Amino acid sequence: MKNKFNEMAMGYSAALVGAISMLVLGIFGNLGMYTGAVSMMQQWHMFFTLSVIGIIGGMIEAAIISYVIVYLFAVFYNRLK
Repeated sequence: MKNKFNEMAMGYSAALVGAISMLVLGIFGNLGMYTGAVSMMQQWHMFFTLSVIGIIGGMIEAAIISYVIVYLFAVFYNRLK
């Protein structure tokens, strides 16, 4: 039996990591730390700002993007294996 990735579990895990990363970056940005990373995330992500709504929007955006990318990676990996 071939070992295969669980696509849904990998997608959910990536979404959680992406959302937590945005939350931590938003908190550190409001404390004045990692300002370079915060400015890059504001350029790359449509909804991420240092306001509460912007952090939540960035978390949702990061979760969706991470889920889709990792889920598709797992699907393609399982098909090739």
